[in-house]
Amino acid sequence: MAPDPLLKAAIAHWGPRFVANGVVLTDFEEVAGSLTSYSGWCRAWSERAAHHEKLGREALAHKHFLTAGECLQRAGVYYHFASFLFVNDVPQMKVAHKKQIECRQAALPHLRPPGERVEIPYQGKTLAGILRKPAGIDKPPVVVMAVGLDSTKEEGDAYEAPFLARGVATLIFEGPGQGEAQYDFAIRGDYEVPVKFVLDFVGTRRDLDAERIGMWGVSLGGYYAPRAAAFDKRIRACIALGGPFNWGANWDNLPELTREAFRVRSHCRTDEDARKNANTLSLEGVARNITCPLFIVNGRLDRIVPAADAERLAREVTGPVELMMIEDGNHIATNRAYRWRSQSADWMKEQLK
Repeated sequence: MAPDPLLKAAIAHWGPRFVANGVVLTDFEEVAGSLTSYSGWCRAWSERAAHHEKLGREALAHKHFLTAGECLQRAGVYYHFASFLFVNDVPQMKVAHKKQIECRQAALPHLRPPGERVEIPYQGKTLAGILRKPAGIDKPPVVVMAVGLDSTKEEGDAYEAPFLARGVATLIFEGPGQGEAQYDFAIRGDYEVPVKFVLDFVGTRRDLDAERIGMWGVSLGGYYAPRAAAFDKRIRACIALGGPFNWGANWDNLPELTREAFRVRSHCRTDEDARKNANTLSLEGVARNITCPLFIVNGRLDRIVPAADAERLAREVTGPVELMMIEDGNHIATNRAYRWRSQSADWMKEQLK
């Protein structure tokens, strides 16, 4: 029997990311190897997630809180990857999504440093986020973190850790079309609108230094972050990881799973409607308004966002810019995360001194 092209694409595109962001390599190999069709993806990953959740719940019962935090954090990541692109079966996706939220929420008090769920007022509802602050620092600077099309705050631990270790707080949140907000709000190109509400929220926190705010974004968030920086000058520095310059321009080259997830999270009925929305995610005529320092990362071998998009962004901004193009890197160079994660956090720490 010929291999399922969706399953083959999912494994080829996302394997390095899974392992870099908290999935145990043997788990990835075993779960991926057990599948013959993408239709079984969410179920298989949820079953493996449940194993880690059970370990975490047992540790909680024995008051082994560090172990509980580790296991429940890992379970949340697994449930996330069960649901992250599974829009072909939304009811099944929602079950796994609910579980990922529950597991990371249960882990937060026991992480080092701990985390706090926050709910940011937005258009009569809220945007969910997780705030973590480095231990022993009064009013630290903060990096506001924008996730991508298929990432959520539950995937954030590996992204947060380098900043927290350097004395920078992290606020990872889910905007329109993302995570918990995907059900109420469609993806929108003018992402500066929700970011304004997030920065306003930072300004209400007496335990954060609202004069030292950085912005960070991964994948589609690598578009959202510089887009927000072009409009909101409260952002002192920005990191853009693997973001498109114009999402619609590359529409026909996107993987099928990615296009379908964008359609669903854009609340669009047809592929053509989704393409129209994709064309609103653009830095055309906007990039030149980015004046804060900008750090851009991508892999030359990216099969989702052309490497040329990162190079164009670097050319068109008017502020200081550093471009890290990793020649043997895939999308966001997750196969070479050691090349940029610590280094970009060092850069941000310097900018927010």
